[in-house]
Amino acid sequence: MSKHEAVSRYNLIIRKLRNHPADFAEIANFLEVQSEIEGYNFKISKRTFQRDLKDIYAIYKIDIQYNFSDKVYYIDNDDQPEANERILEAFDTFNALNITDRLSDHIHFEKRRPQGTENLYGLLHAIKNCVQIRFSYLKYWEGELTRRLAEPLVLKEFKNRWYILAIDLKDNKIKSFALDRLSGLEITKKHFETPSGFNVTSYYRHCFGIVGPNGQEPEEVILSFDPFQGKFIKSLPLHESQEILKDDDEELRLKLRLVLTHDFLMELLSHGDNVKVIAPDKLVNEVKTVYRSALDQYCDEQ
Repeated sequence: MSKHEAVSRYNLIIRKLRNHPADFAEIANFLEVQSEIEGYNFKISKRTFQRDLKDIYAIYKIDIQYNFSDKVYYIDNDDQPEANERILEAFDTFNALNITDRLSDHIHFEKRRPQGTENLYGLLHAIKNCVQIRFSYLKYWEGELTRRLAEPLVLKEFKNRWYILAIDLKDNKIKSFALDRLSGLEITKKHFETPSGFNVTSYYRHCFGIVGPNGQEPEEVILSFDPFQGKFIKSLPLHESQEILKDDDEELRLKLRLVLTHDFLMELLSHGDNVKVIAPDKLVNEVKTVYRSALDQYCDEQ
């Protein structure tokens, strides 16, 4: 059997189990039908199937387990659900992009610059092995590249951008660096010790976005969304602390507890007149200031 057939079979097994758990007979029957459709031989024995499960985990890190109670195979997401979901999303995208030679005829891609993902592997290596990194970094507001020496702690994604959270050894402060503005990555051989008690989940618990708490304490925030926008906010909460206070035909009123960062302000402004800040007063005033400044730009033209 060719390598192409084996890899295609792995993909079919994953696709079958993504829909719902299945026993070996159902999987074997599915593979037999696909053999006729695609013109390949995907038929397998129970022994080959068990070997396939090991290969699938080795290649994709997708863990397929057997449920002895229901006597079915299933994809196990319990260990790291967020990571596994992203792996499966990437798997779906990879397969979709592989079905045709002329993608432009069938898929309209968003035009954007690369996200710096070419450095993900090197940065993960540095994080896992606790070794310092050197890199050049460009701040938009400075316009010049600066060389950094840092101790990498964790990778974080926010709004389709990847960031490395690291201790900048220039001032020993924890900072976030966008991967699309990072270049000349060098993995050193100098080891460091991760700060005692540091946990990225705890660090960002009261934050929205990539900006850390920076010593600020979380505050209670009350927001009012119009009913239509409220449906989106309920399906994709702004923050894990989100609590519904009121949900009717007039509004969706929420309570959150978080640090008032620039990222959170930008998120509120992105909702325009679909949201009203009720509390705290300083956030209300900050939003008013931004809107007044924006309005002044247009008033000056009259």
